[in-house]
Amino acid sequence: MGFVGGGMGRRDATAPVERSGRGARSNAGGRFEKEKRESFDDGWSGHPPSNYSGAQSGAKPSGVGGAFEPSAAIDLAPATVVQDERARTIINYVASPFVNFDRSINMYRGCEHGCIYCFARPTHAYYGLSPGVDFETRLFAKPNAAAILDRELRAPGYRPATIAIGTNTDPYQPIERSRRLMRSVLEVLARYRHPVSILTKSSLIARDVDLIAALARDGAAKAMLSVTTLDPALARAMEPRASGPRKRLEAVRALADAGVPAGVMAAPMIPGLNDHELDAILAAAKDAGAAFVGYTVIRLPLEVAGLFREWLEDARPERAGRVMRAIREMNGGRDYDPQWSRARTPRSVMAKLIGRRFEAACSRLGLATDMPVLSCGAFRPPVEKGGQLSLFGES
Repeated sequence: MGFVGGGMGRRDATAPVERSGRGARSNAGGRFEKEKRESFDDGWSGHPPSNYSGAQSGAKPSGVGGAFEPSAAIDLAPATVVQDERARTIINYVASPFVNFDRSINMYRGCEHGCIYCFARPTHAYYGLSPGVDFETRLFAKPNAAAILDRELRAPGYRPATIAIGTNTDPYQPIERSRRLMRSVLEVLARYRHPVSILTKSSLIARDVDLIAALARDGAAKAMLSVTTLDPALARAMEPRASGPRKRLEAVRALADAGVPAGVMAAPMIPGLNDHELDAILAAAKDAGAAFVGYTVIRLPLEVAGLFREWLEDARPERAGRVMRAIREMNGGRDYDPQWSRARTPRSVMAKLIGRRFEAACSRLGLATDMPVLSCGAFRPPVEKGGQLSLFGES
C-alpha cells in the first residue's frame, strides 16, 4: 500500500539507512500494511549483509523480475522530500484527557528533526508511509494554512481559546526557514490578537519574536523550548536535526528579553539515559530566563517502541537493557501504557522519583510549574477595508 498522489511512495524498505543526520535506523512499514518482506544475504551476492534489521512492511523489492538484488542502486542518505497538500481546515479540535488545550494547528506532517522517541511518528502510517525514516524525510506542508486560518477565525460562530502549536510535529523544523508557514500563521494570529501557545525544539523561533512579543503584550502568547539533554553528543544522536541545547536556551533568553512568557520543557525524561540531567536542565532554564518549567517522561506508542529499541541497541547498547527495563516499569510491564506513563499522579516507583526530583529542583531554584493562562480579551476580528465599525468604535 503506497501513498497515492504526487509520486510520493514509501522508500524501499529493504535499503540500509545511513545513520548520519537521521534518527531512525530502519524504515519498516506501519500497522496498516498488509504485506511484509524481509531482505537477507544468502552468501552468494558478494555483498555484505544489509544493516537494515527487522521485518519490513510493504517493501517494494529492487532488481529484475521481482527478486531482491543487493547490488541495486540504493540511496544511503535519503534526502528530504516535501509534498504540498491543500488543507480544507486548519484548526484541529481536540478532546483528550491527557492535554490541557482543546484546539491545535499543524502546518506540517512529519518532522525533519528526526527525534527517535517522537510520539507523532505513528501518524505517518495513515499515509502508507513508514513511521521510521519516512517520517523524517517524507514531509507534507500546508501552504494555504494561513488563508484557511483567517477564514476560520472570522467565521460568525467562532469563539476564541488558546491554540496550541507544536504539540504534534514541530512548527520550526528546518523546512520552515524557507517555507515560512509558521510565520504566516503567526501573522494571522497577531492581526486577530488570538492567544497561542508554542512548543518547539528549534532556535528558529527567535526569528518570530516580533510577532510573538506583540501577542504577549496582550497576554495572548507563551512559548516553551523542549530541552532533552545538555549533552551535545546525546542530543545529536537522539534529535539529529534539531537545534543544539545551547541554541535552544539562547532562544529562551531572546523570548524572555522581549517580554514573552518563556519556559523550558525537560522532555522526555528517559530513565537510565538522560534523567540524571533533570536538575542541570532546570538550572540552565533558570539561567536562561525561563519563567516556568515542565517535564514529561518518555512514551513509546505503537511503532515508536520498536524504533526506539532499535536505536537504543545501536547507539547506546551498553544501556539498552537497563533503559528498557525502567521504561517498562513506568508502564506496568509494557513498552507503553498511557494509563501508567501519562497518569496525572505517577503510579510507578521510577515515575514518582522523577516527579519528586522535579518538584524539589523547582522549589530550590524558584521556578514556577504552573503554565501561564492566556487571555482572549484582546481578540478582535480585523475590519476589512471599507468595512463598518461597531457602534462603539471598536476595531
